[in-house]
Amino acid sequence: MSTANRQIHLVSRPQGEASVDNFKLVEAPLPALADGQVLVRHHYLSLDPYMRGRMNDAKSYAQPQPLGTTMIGGTVGVVVESRHPSFAAGDSVVGMGGWQEYSVVDGGAAGMLRRVDTTHVPLPAYLGAVGMPGVTAWYGLTQICAPKAGATVAVSAASGAVGGVVGQLAKARGCRAVGIAGGTGKCRFVTDELGFDACIDYKQHRDAKSLAAALKEAAPNGIDGYFENVGGMVLDAVLTQMNAFGRIALCGMISGYDGVPIPLSQPQLLLQSRLLLQGFIVSEHMQLWPEALKELGGAVAAGKLKYRETIAEGLAATPEAFLGLLKGRNFGKQLVKLV
Repeated sequence: MSTANRQIHLVSRPQGEASVDNFKLVEAPLPALADGQVLVRHHYLSLDPYMRGRMNDAKSYAQPQPLGTTMIGGTVGVVVESRHPSFAAGDSVVGMGGWQEYSVVDGGAAGMLRRVDTTHVPLPAYLGAVGMPGVTAWYGLTQICAPKAGATVAVSAASGAVGGVVGQLAKARGCRAVGIAGGTGKCRFVTDELGFDACIDYKQHRDAKSLAAALKEAAPNGIDGYFENVGGMVLDAVLTQMNAFGRIALCGMISGYDGVPIPLSQPQLLLQSRLLLQGFIVSEHMQLWPEALKELGGAVAAGKLKYRETIAEGLAATPEAFLGLLKGRNFGKQLVKLV
């Protein structure tokens, strides 16, 4: 086993768009384990849009990522050495080890490390459909959109790790699922592989009016629940098609992650249609994770919940893969493979 640990640190704040210059690959020695600690060799890193917000030194729901430290992020891997009774060498685990090859974890800290069963669910799926993105989809759909059978549910970034799960869960509940994604290939995947009823390629529409017309055709009975990942023109278009008393789960606003304001063009629609728009952070609802993970894990194991992954190879590829994610270059869940 190596005695050195390679890490990706955040070394500067982005000015506008993030760049590779904001990151630095460093090497640090692996410390000896103290009692209660666990050493994990990461096999995959998770890359997620929320990380862009953490790079800014600005008020948000979480503290900014400190400069000169390992970038935050979800990880799956295998225990190499353990000095905690709950973990043994060889255990497959999921945690928040960050952008590095190894992590030393307090085995007794709540929520820091969880053993997982890879018999029927592949290890990397615990960073996607059976991990934080999947639970995010489950929470926003079931707890905020709360759709009933026969309702229409729309979701932006529909081919992504979160959006793809939203539509499939909606279909399982008897709903019509309408996706919005960028590119004909992604839209074809959303309908043909994930089973959505329709998918609109936003790249084919230059403005909110054009996109709204396409939505009206895809959702002739209007939209009852909307899961928002993008904001901007997409949200403007969807608001015009929401039914009275519709519900919107506000998960992400990736169109504004570089600090550019994204005002609503017609905020009066929130009032006119008596809409509920609720933002949420899934880590604030840990009490519901077991229920969500049970449904998600069972569906993946049974082959009923489908997903796609884009995998970058090696720790050094992490910054470029992350920047690609922010530009929509990934297809499905973006991972980095380390082993």
